[in-house]
Amino acid sequence: MTSASTPRDLRAELDTLTTEAFRPELAEIDQLPTLDIARLMNGEDASVPAAVASRLPQIAAAIDAVAERMARGGRLVYAGAGTAGRLGVLDASECPPTFNTDPTEVVGLIAGGPEAMVTSIEGAEDSEDLARTDLDALVLTPEDTVVGISASGRTPYAVGAVEHARRQGALTIGLSCNPDSALAAAAEHGIEIVVGPELLTGSTRLKAGTAQKLVLNMLSTITMIRLGKTYGNLMVDVRASNDKLRARSRRIVALATGADDTEVERALTEAGGEVKTAILILLADVDGPTATRLLTDADGHLRAAIESAGK
Repeated sequence: MTSASTPRDLRAELDTLTTEAFRPELAEIDQLPTLDIARLMNGEDASVPAAVASRLPQIAAAIDAVAERMARGGRLVYAGAGTAGRLGVLDASECPPTFNTDPTEVVGLIAGGPEAMVTSIEGAEDSEDLARTDLDALVLTPEDTVVGISASGRTPYAVGAVEHARRQGALTIGLSCNPDSALAAAAEHGIEIVVGPELLTGSTRLKAGTAQKLVLNMLSTITMIRLGKTYGNLMVDVRASNDKLRARSRRIVALATGADDTEVERALTEAGGEVKTAILILLADVDGPTATRLLTDADGHLRAAIESAGK
């Protein structure tokens, strides 16, 4: 579907989407007490994890493919419009403080640009050309991954992004909430989380948005685990950019090593504030430069660095 489609064509297509389906049993929801509406919404939300669970094999396969490429220097790029685009930008923006990634490693593209995060940009989601332009600015390589995100699975910006990225040799993932979607068909890894009709007809920021958020959490988090950005379930690559994160850094070093506060502070100082380096200093009983070298040789994987130190 392109921007050349007529309103009648588009309406006919929307009529076929489960995310757009009308639910007659909820036609008088506005007459219900607030608590009853809240219970209805909560019940709807509770169905989302099961829908995600049914697609875990596809999600895991996509993650392994992403991690393999990112280990070779590739980037993870999200592309979507509206709510889907905002969720991609949100996930990308959380990676630098959580995993100490460079801002260019995980990128969120939203149709219409940064202004579209807070304002609706008319027509942006209907432009495949805009998706190509946004991706060309990144100069894609075969090591990169582009994830098109669209609840309907037909948004031209998302579909166009995946199609263009695939032509450039990049890995492609299509995340949608309708079965047999154009987006999933266009991608090497199609992930369709079918959550069914929304409480409010067509309001895909609800269950569909929740499903997309859960999957994006998995894509970025598990990829970072595979890349050695964690030690067990500790965020050892966290960037201590404020007081809370500095306190968290000290706590992480203490949890990983069992060291007391004095030892933790000494190690962090010697490590220049780098949590992973400080942990290695304490666990391997080495100095800062040696810890840095061991981590470099182990491609940043703390467990492998500890093993190479003979500890």
